[in-house]
This record gives sequence, C-alpha cells and structure tokens, in this order.
Amino acid sequence: MSRIHVLERRQRIERPLAEVFPFYADAANLERITPPWLGFEVTTEGPIEMGVGALIDYRLRLHGIPVRWRTRIEEWQPPHRFVDAQLSGPYSLWHHTHTFHADGPRATILGDTVRYAIPFGPLGELARALLVDPDLKDIF
Repeated sequence: MSRIHVLERRQRIERPLAEVFPFYADAANLERITPPWLGFEVTTEGPIEMGVGALIDYRLRLHGIPVRWRTRIEEWQPPHRFVDAQLSGPYSLWHHTHTFHADGPRATILGDTVRYAIPFGPLGELARALLVDPDLKDIF
C-alpha cells in the first residue's frame, strides 16, 4: 500500500465569494490557473455540467512525459465546497477538497487539501520527494 501524503494550502483572494466559487468550479478555467509548464489541457468537451458524478478528462506533461488524467466530482456543495478524485492518472490516490469561505463582503479564503499517494513503493517515494512534492508546491 502506498503512503498517503497531505498538501494543504490557503490563500486570500480579493474577490467576493459569489465570483470566486463559480470561477474555480468551472472546469474550463483550470487551464487558466494551472502553471503553463504543465501544458495542461481539459479534453472533455464542454461545457461541463458540474455536480456529483461529473467526469473531467485532462492531458498534461510531467517532466516531459505525457499524462492523461480523469477525475470525478465526488462532492458538490456550492458555494462552499467541492471534491474531485482521480479515477485514472499518475497517482495511486488523488483526493482534492476545495473550500471557499467569505472573508468579509469583498474577499474569499480559498482552501485546497490534497490527499495523494504515489505508486511504485520506495521508488515512487523517492520520485515524490525529488519531483512530485516540489511540483505540487509550485502548482498550489
């Protein structure tokens, strides 16, 4: 069994919750908020109807290696939370919780909690320490 790791990030966005949640909940915006070095592209034909069970397919490059990825929306609680989980892709576990809290009338606290595991035992853990963790910190 792969070891489970957790990445948590919080950021304050100077926009109201009523704008922030719809922006982050629109899969078409993933390409806009993902660093360009990943070559990230949503391949599911849009518009994507977001809600529990929605499937989203992506294509990206990890250190030059092309990767296909599919996630499913597991929880959908607008405008405060949604969760996506990997069905197929580079991780043995990927469970990403997005949270949104108003910080007064003009700002939002965006939270990301990612539970993830890397396949391939000790070799995967080495790759995690050398490549995956630094990449995730740059992405989030």
